[in-house]
Amino acid sequence: MTEKIGLYWFRKDLRLQQNESLACLKKKCDRIVFIYLRKDNDDPFSSIYDLSDAEISGPKKRRFVDEALLDLQRNLRKVKQELFVLSSEQPSLNTMPHSSDTYGVDIISHIVKVLNIDYIASEWHCGVNEINQWQSVCQNLAKSHPELEYISKNSGLLYEQSDFPFSIENLPQNFSPFRKKVEKYCSVKYVEQQPDEQQSMPALPALPDDFTRLTFYRLEEQAGFEHEQGSGKLIGGETAALSQLHYYLWESDCISRYKETRNGLDGWDFSSKLSAWLAHGCTSARTIDKELKRYESQRTKNESTYWLFFELLWREYFHWNMFVHKSRLFYFGGVQDKRPSTTFSEATITSWIQGETGYKIVDACMKQLKETGFMSNRGRQLVASCFVHELNQDWRYGAAYFEYQLIDFDVASNFGNWQYLAGVGADPRGHRQFNLEKQTQTYDPNMHFIDKYLR
Repeated sequence: MTEKIGLYWFRKDLRLQQNESLACLKKKCDRIVFIYLRKDNDDPFSSIYDLSDAEISGPKKRRFVDEALLDLQRNLRKVKQELFVLSSEQPSLNTMPHSSDTYGVDIISHIVKVLNIDYIASEWHCGVNEINQWQSVCQNLAKSHPELEYISKNSGLLYEQSDFPFSIENLPQNFSPFRKKVEKYCSVKYVEQQPDEQQSMPALPALPDDFTRLTFYRLEEQAGFEHEQGSGKLIGGETAALSQLHYYLWESDCISRYKETRNGLDGWDFSSKLSAWLAHGCTSARTIDKELKRYESQRTKNESTYWLFFELLWREYFHWNMFVHKSRLFYFGGVQDKRPSTTFSEATITSWIQGETGYKIVDACMKQLKETGFMSNRGRQLVASCFVHELNQDWRYGAAYFEYQLIDFDVASNFGNWQYLAGVGADPRGHRQFNLEKQTQTYDPNMHFIDKYLR
């Protein structure tokens, strides 16, 4: 009997646990090849002014992804497998430009051909570019390999479309009715794995010369770091994600105080810091929810533990909102098709980026972002409000800078939140302007945060 060979394509799902696409592929295949396609060069900082449809990444985000890939590679090697990180610069293979929807088509087509792949799998993602990318690969391969089968499961979100008590076309226009319906009618379904499943993996097939001629990205040589563990740092990878989840719940009990501390501006323990690992799929919302429920049943259940689930629901809403509205999430008029009155001044945008607006709380937050690749949820609301209302700038440029700089950039949450603040998104009030002086007195009354970053 001929062995079945599978190809697993990692994208925004850099983990082995709670990964339904991978679990399905393992059941169907005798051998598997794991790949990740990595762009070679940092995106230029100036590209935030181009409003390109391709994701832009600064060095801090790229480092986090490289750390996650190295951790994934090490975890695969523990089960006698290998992660092949392929360079996007393949002169012998790629004849088309790397647009958001064709990136990777030729590389994957080549691998499918030389390895006689039977199944190709990747996690489903709500993003416009991610959906177009997957569809482009499938459509291209359908012509040359009609027998090829595809696996694309959603295990990065809490729910499936079929779980909702409404059709996805009738997704509530704002968060509150969505939350109430979901909490009443939906339950999270986990990817169940037997303990021995995590310790086993189909073997790697024999690799012909045509495969080894591909350009590989050597993680250990290029990354230039050791994979650290422990709390206090945003370190990419599933290992660090699970370590932080355990720390925030079980080691520190910080989760039990989350509702009181969540508006902090600086430090490690005021929030879970799980957003970076969620954004790159190093862990999943279902993994967090499952562990949170275990914590509530074994230790304590209160408003703070609920509030972490509440934040997961916000993320969930933004993801399905993007799935419904697609490219409208990037339009100037937003999902409401309501064009705000703004100006464009590169000098003003630059002053905001550099933390030189004259609004101290905003400037401190922007310098924190530039220095660390992180900004608190409260800080993001304040700097976005300032950008849109005090500075009167086009919200899309602020969103693009966040995309470039934030380690935890998540396309649906980022653009959903920016539209929310700009009054063109999923917001019934339509105008969210913060009093920056009042916010400073409330959240940094002794100026500790401001003094730290405006030193």
